[in-house]
Formats: sequence, C-alpha cells, structure tokens
Amino acid sequence: MGLSSETHVRVRYSETDQMGIVYHSNYLVWFEVGRAELFRELDLPYTKIDEQGLGLAIIDANCHYRVPARYDDDLVIITRLDHISARSVRFYYRIYREETLLAEGKTVHVFINKEGRLADVRRYVFWTRLQEIIEKHKENLAGVKPLRDSQG
Repeated sequence: MGLSSETHVRVRYSETDQMGIVYHSNYLVWFEVGRAELFRELDLPYTKIDEQGLGLAIIDANCHYRVPARYDDDLVIITRLDHISARSVRFYYRIYREETLLAEGKTVHVFINKEGRLADVRRYVFWTRLQEIIEKHKENLAGVKPLRDSQG
C-alpha cells in the first residue's frame, strides 16, 4: 500500500439532483472518505489522532470537475498523501468511474489542538508514528516532501 489508498463508493440517490447528477459538494465529502480510509490503512484512524488532542483543520480545498457522476455509479476514490510536516498535510484526490476521470482535487490541512490553535505534532506521539510510516514507505514517496523537524 504506500501512501495512497483506493476507496470504492456507490452514488446514492440522495447525493444527486433532479437530473440524477451528483451535487458538487459531494465530491468534497468523498475526498474525506478517501482521506479517512488512507489514515485507517496507515493505522492512524482519526480516533487515534483525536485521542491525542489533535485535529486536522482544512485551510484549502479545491475540486476540478471533468465528467459528472450519476446515481448508482460505482466510483473509485484514489487518495494520495503529497506532503506532510510537523504542522500541515496535503492530499490529492482522483475520482474515477471505471477508466473515466470524473474529478480531481486537493485539500490542505493544519494540525490543531483541542483549543483550536495550531499544533506542532513533534510534541505528540502522533509524530513518532508519522516518522515510522514515512520510513516504512520511503520507496513510495517520489514527489512527497519528507517529514522534517522544522516548522512547516
């Protein structure tokens, strides 16, 4: 597995408009589904992050829509970790129906503490786990900025 993940979802009726086309905001929801699965596969589910008093706040999100998804489509969400540091993380996403790219986007997150302030994860057990993951998957990290101890 590396630092990417593949998640399958089927478009539900409630996610579409009257024409049977997926409403645009659902793509961001699916990005979250992919992101949560990637963390889960890395044995870092959001529950473990939350237990340490940390959260991930989105500071930037975008989506480029290419072809509409429709009711009952079987979709694949490819989520790739692109950058991670002591203060932030960036993901890229692609959503496919079979071989057709429907949408792609990115989200940028900062680590925050329970008070909602920016957090430096070097002070948390989470940082040690991130370093282990990076070391384990370093052969899959072409293009991914490595962890560093500087603010970032």
